[in-house]
Amino acid sequence: MWCKSDVIDSEVVVLGAGPAGLVLANLLCAVGMRCTVLERRSREWVENRARAGFLAPDSVEVLRRHGLAEGLDRYGSTHEICEFRGPDRKFELSYGSLGSGRPHTVYPQQLLVTDLLAELLRRGGTVEFETTAEAVGDLDSDRPWVQTRDAAGRVRRHTGQFLAGCDGARGIAAAAVPPPAAIRDHGITWLALLVQAPPSSANVLYGVHPEGFAGHMPRSADITRYYLQCDPEDTPESWSEQRVWDALTRRLAATDQEPLSRGPVVERSLVRLRSEIRDSLRQGRLLLAGDACTAISPSAAKGANLAIMGAELLARALTAALRHHDMTAVDRYSADYLPMIQRAQEFSHWMIELLHPPAPDDPQAAYQRVLRRARLDSLATSRHHQDFFAENYVGI
Repeated sequence: MWCKSDVIDSEVVVLGAGPAGLVLANLLCAVGMRCTVLERRSREWVENRARAGFLAPDSVEVLRRHGLAEGLDRYGSTHEICEFRGPDRKFELSYGSLGSGRPHTVYPQQLLVTDLLAELLRRGGTVEFETTAEAVGDLDSDRPWVQTRDAAGRVRRHTGQFLAGCDGARGIAAAAVPPPAAIRDHGITWLALLVQAPPSSANVLYGVHPEGFAGHMPRSADITRYYLQCDPEDTPESWSEQRVWDALTRRLAATDQEPLSRGPVVERSLVRLRSEIRDSLRQGRLLLAGDACTAISPSAAKGANLAIMGAELLARALTAALRHHDMTAVDRYSADYLPMIQRAQEFSHWMIELLHPPAPDDPQAAYQRVLRRARLDSLATSRHHQDFFAENYVGI
């Protein structure tokens, strides 16, 4: 039996304090709902974890619509041009004036998370940091629960009328719903680098090189994100700073006239490109949002945007269920959210094939190289192809 002091009751228990969980919790608190967010990491870790910073216009509109955009409106920057670079050609795409004619907003995710957390606490929400969800249960009842353990080792039970799983693709919530129906390991690994140096260009740069992909993503006036395709057996430590800069210089076609702005590498990690798509995002009264719904490659910067869009969709469904006793939107949640996920997955896969050379041991490597060159030529010259790229690049 549980002691009364060891049982915490809310209307909605949210697992995970990333963009999905914090946007969802903010929207629920705004309508007076009792909401508790459980996060296994510390507040300092959550507010300082450097992640993606490309916000699509639809995501920005969601944040503005719900009073969550003060920081990004003040400090975010508009980006509407990307550049493709290869050994024998380079070209820019002004995607902000193509397709639907909309730009991205660049606002580092750790700043967005810090803003969302501060606003949630201001709205009266509860966040329990350094609290690990160890089990979930009674998902098909009207009182599902999460068993947690805090930093001091205290075990407690959090109950609610609904649980929202926003704790990532490998979190306990994702493990409690039916497994992904479609899984693809793309066989590609990136070395992700955070460099203490100003961006070398105001634009995102895509290095399309025979030896592997390279990416340059501006983050702030003195921080730049770089990516390097590497051998899956590599470790971050196997890449010295000299090796990093040599590879970036070659793959991004840097010159004495257009050099890379160098600085110390302050963070490095490996990213394995893997995609997963589920048929259902729900098990009883547990519903998933954000990365818990789908593992998606970072090739098209869709992850945080899917999280924000899904959080608004889930907030509407839970509000209808708990304030108006209408379960229609909850019952339709998977059907409403999955098309967004599938479209984002399709374009991310398209980008993977565009940016990466075929594996050296692929018996059709020569054929694949010809197709990739044709695809890039078309993207450089065809307005129809450019409009397709622009619409999907900024859309969900």
